[in-house]
Amino acid sequence: MKKCTWATKHKLEEEYHDTEWGVPVYDDRLLFEFLILEGAQAGLSWLTVLVKRAHYKKVFDNFEADKIVTYDQKKIDALLSDPGIIRNKLKINSVITNAKAFLEIQKEFGSFSNFIWGFVDGKPIQNAWEKIEDVPSKTDISDFMSKTLKKKGFKFIGTTTCYAFMQAVGMVNDHTVDCFRYNEIKNMK
Repeated sequence: MKKCTWATKHKLEEEYHDTEWGVPVYDDRLLFEFLILEGAQAGLSWLTVLVKRAHYKKVFDNFEADKIVTYDQKKIDALLSDPGIIRNKLKINSVITNAKAFLEIQKEFGSFSNFIWGFVDGKPIQNAWEKIEDVPSKTDISDFMSKTLKKKGFKFIGTTTCYAFMQAVGMVNDHTVDCFRYNEIKNMK
């Protein structure tokens, strides 16, 4: 089966592509997980994050924001010394900062999903890229999302990170048209 070329080099990338990438996500916990993982990926490869993803879930309490906001210096120090995650102090601290902002958005909008899906009027954008080189790394929507999230207190949330997040959680369908997942994703709600 034909698939997006980026997903043909490593089994983890292939599995992620075939089962998760581009599938619309409305669950707040999973949206937060992807937001944190995309921030962790900044400046690195997505494969680096995929390799460490299971450990991230373990040490970050399954990305439960209400638990993460209680992290103290002892927990932060433990994370900084954990080789199973990306040990960048700013990125680790941003998880706690982002958890606080995430919980505030939940209070304000009823759910993070309601808020984040509002950037695309509640429905996935269906692109039709012929080749992976046509896929943008950012858009006007990701620019606006990044600015808005930063105003709400989020860190490690630039426009490229926002666009990768949008791709991951199905806010945009960026599978190439010749990929077997393109129509599968297009037909999801």
